[in-house]
Amino acid sequence: MHELAERALSHVRRQELLKAGDRVGAAVSGGIDSVALLRLLLELRHELGIFLSVVHFNHKLRGKESDADQELVANLAREHDLEFHADSDDVAQRAREEHISLETAARELRYGFFRHLLGEEGTTGPQGLKPDPVLAPDGTAEAMPVDEPPSLRSASQGLQPPTSIHLTKIVTGHTLDDQAETVLMRIIRGAGLRGLGGIHPRILVEDDDGEICGEIIRPLLGLRRRELEQYLKDIGQPWHEDSTNADERFTRNRVRKLILPLLEQDFNPAVAGSLAELAEIARGEEDYWENEISGWLGTTVQWSQPDWAHVVSREDGLVQITPLPITHVGNSPESPSQDSDLRSKIDGAPWLVMNASVSRMWFLGESIAVQRRLVKSIGEQAGIPLEFKHVEEILRVAGEDDASSKELSLPFGWRLLRETEQLVFVTPDLREPAPPRDYEYPLSVPGRTLVYEAGSSIEVRRVPANEQARYNPDHLLDGESLPGPLRVRNWRPGDRFWPAHTKSPKKIKELLQARHLAQAERRVWPVIVSGDEIVWVRGFPTSARLRAKPGPAAILIVDEPLPNLPSTED
Repeated sequence: MHELAERALSHVRRQELLKAGDRVGAAVSGGIDSVALLRLLLELRHELGIFLSVVHFNHKLRGKESDADQELVANLAREHDLEFHADSDDVAQRAREEHISLETAARELRYGFFRHLLGEEGTTGPQGLKPDPVLAPDGTAEAMPVDEPPSLRSASQGLQPPTSIHLTKIVTGHTLDDQAETVLMRIIRGAGLRGLGGIHPRILVEDDDGEICGEIIRPLLGLRRRELEQYLKDIGQPWHEDSTNADERFTRNRVRKLILPLLEQDFNPAVAGSLAELAEIARGEEDYWENEISGWLGTTVQWSQPDWAHVVSREDGLVQITPLPITHVGNSPESPSQDSDLRSKIDGAPWLVMNASVSRMWFLGESIAVQRRLVKSIGEQAGIPLEFKHVEEILRVAGEDDASSKELSLPFGWRLLRETEQLVFVTPDLREPAPPRDYEYPLSVPGRTLVYEAGSSIEVRRVPANEQARYNPDHLLDGESLPGPLRVRNWRPGDRFWPAHTKSPKKIKELLQARHLAQAERRVWPVIVSGDEIVWVRGFPTSARLRAKPGPAAILIVDEPLPNLPSTED
């Protein structure tokens, strides 16, 4: 047994990641990490007593190169008599349709396929992750079953190989380098303990009933990428290099190629291991706080119905909306249709339609760490996207000596009421439509701004002249010709924009109407202004007048959906 395989076996056993009888799908892309993962598992499957198969998702991003990757993986499965599960989807199209990055679209589709193989399409993963279900073009996942080798059957104590595509675990080839890159990216972007936890060694996948239906395992998080490369050279196993790994348009590639090598060379040669250790420490701390918070949310925090909606609890613990009391305006009673509309609004609300209150005296008697944790957890439970600045403002208002009541506006129409004895988080009143509110925020260059009203994360990047050829010119702005600082806001009546490749400026209202967007979505559609000029509109080419020119550095706007919790699926 190779020395690296012995180390991997020791790690798997110590962490109890795999056990005898597991139906394991090795996720193999064709690159160094995943091919090494498969070859290591082939060495270890007798020791572990697992049923091994191969899983491959073709992202269709690199044309013939992507197809060659799939052929390599299929040949590996055939060579070692392993069942092969493959699927594909157009990641680029998904990214365009959802206004997300290629990285995000690829991850969502890939993990959706994993969940399909684990037996539950569209299941909800840990920390609120909800990748979409993914099927092949004909509506099914491709499976190429072969008989399990007799040696494995004997090593598995007589267990018969599975007869369906249902797997119990998917293993991925994430390495210590991936962990270090993830933690560093989150430090740069801003993260708490949960984000610093990085890539989790184990993800429990739940079905709709909350039952565990499978796991996603990362058994190589303790190994360096260079060790895996040397292992493949030692055993004479070829692999494919993904050309996109050298593309510095992707954030992870820039961290991998530029920042980590600089840190290793000039500051700490063991920085990758230090970042991985930080992730391990953060996960342990986060587990402790999660246990503490779960108790407080059920005892210290009191959840109550808002005055305008009468709710009762059924025996199964779910919330049921009961008929509202009929009120009269003049001689006209409230109609049943209004009651039905309100129920529909409550059922479809993206937040918890409940108020949350906590004793102000108890709250102020706790440490600032507990205060921050509790406020953040109330926000997560209720569906309020609270940033650090919101949490700090809540703490400031809660601690003021002023004896009078005070109110603080929070995202999505929530309010904080500071009363003499209580802090109350008040859910938005759904009886009346919320009046549309304009928004406007400054943008740093470079920098990243969260725009909750539009559900967007807007990132501004500088692109040096020697790198601009890698980008679509329709996405680049001439950084030297911008008339003023950048600001992101919702479009307003009378706004006009001249997209590249069009004859003349048009009203933004007309541009959006041609897209057939829902009114609510259209109302908060983001634009970026420089001085008094609109230079960018979501979903359109950049300004015709301000397209990047050869020579000076350009500006790139990256628009992604607002992140929820830090992903454990990198």
